[in-house]
This record gives sequence, C-alpha cells and structure tokens, in this order.
Amino acid sequence: MSARASISAPSMAIRTAAILLVFVAFFTGLLSAAYLWTKPAIEASTAAEKMKLVSEVLPGSEYDNQLLEDTLPLPATKELGLAEASIVYRARKNGEPVAVVFEAVAPDGYAGKIKLLIALRSSGQVAGVRVITHKETPGLGDYIEPKKDKNKVRPWITQFIGMSLAEVTDKDWKVKKDGGRLDFHAGATVTPRAVSKAVLKAVHWGTANRDLLFAPTGAKP
Repeated sequence: MSARASISAPSMAIRTAAILLVFVAFFTGLLSAAYLWTKPAIEASTAAEKMKLVSEVLPGSEYDNQLLEDTLPLPATKELGLAEASIVYRARKNGEPVAVVFEAVAPDGYAGKIKLLIALRSSGQVAGVRVITHKETPGLGDYIEPKKDKNKVRPWITQFIGMSLAEVTDKDWKVKKDGGRLDFHAGATVTPRAVSKAVLKAVHWGTANRDLLFAPTGAKP
C-alpha cells in the first residue's frame, strides 16, 4: 500500500496542479472578457465626467471640436504648481483656437493643496475657474467651491471670469484686504489668497506659452 501511495502521490499532485491551472485560466479569461465588455462604458463615463468639469469653466457653445481629443501633453510644470504630468485640452471654433483648459495647483491653501481647473481664452481672458479638490475648512474657507458658497447668484470663484493681464494689473489679482479687487469672506483670507495667486501664475504661464497652447490645427508641439 505504501508503495502504491508513494507512486500515486506525484500523480495526484500533478492532477491537482492541472485542475488549478485550468480554473485560473478559465477565470482569468472571464475577467479579461468582462474588462473588454465594460471598457467602452468605463471610458464613456470617464469622458462624460471630464466634459462635465470642462463645461463648468468653458461653455460648450464657444467651441465645436472634440475637445478631449485635441490635447497637448504637459510635463510637471512649476509655474502651475504641477508636480506630475498633465494634459491641456484645446478648444477650437471653425478650426481656430479659442481657448485652453488645464489644471493648476495652489500649494499654499489653509489646509494644503488646492487643485484647480482653469479655462483661458486666446484673447488672454480667463473664461472660468473651478476647484477640483481641496481640504479647506468646512463652513469657512470652502466657499471657493460654488456648491458650498452661500452666494448662489455670484459665487466667489466667478470673480476671475473676464480678467486678463492686459486689462488688470498684477496687484488687482489679490483680495481687497491686500489692495486687490477680489472679494473675500471675513476670517478666511488664506484660502482666496492661495487661489488668486495660483490663477495669476497660471495666466502668466498661459500668456508666456501662447504660441504653443493656441497653435493652429495640426501644428506639432
């Protein structure tokens, strides 16, 4: 019996391994098929979320191209506070560049970094600014986010719309407490200071890189 057992043990091990291999291959195939099946839906959902954010800073009526397909890779950029690579989305109307949408980070918020989405028109004017993520104090500094701002008619973040370097001096891109033109909420000046400074830096960066950002269709970076 012991001889037969010693002979059958390796066979049993091989058989078990073969069964496990078949199961692994089978379930791996199922997972792969499920991924391929759901991939289009996931990509569509991701694109929809991106477009929802873009629409908050740049009205869809201002461009007619596939904005998410007209992109420019952006490396880590100190002027924008970006420590990692990002993407610039270019909006066009009848083939002509009209605006760009890109991310920036205010590193000096009251509770840490404040991530922004900014739309800059080819004229140099700010089309819109939105806060993507932040950790500012609820009920105090979070008014930079339109949904949290009690002023629903004119949320604080909309003050940047229409501002440009050609029409507004650098000093004006500050809160009124610091001699600028931007409103702020009493007791919460660190947050708006951080945002306004980051937006100003972003506009300076956009102006300095205008030829690259607003290049004609088909132009190579």
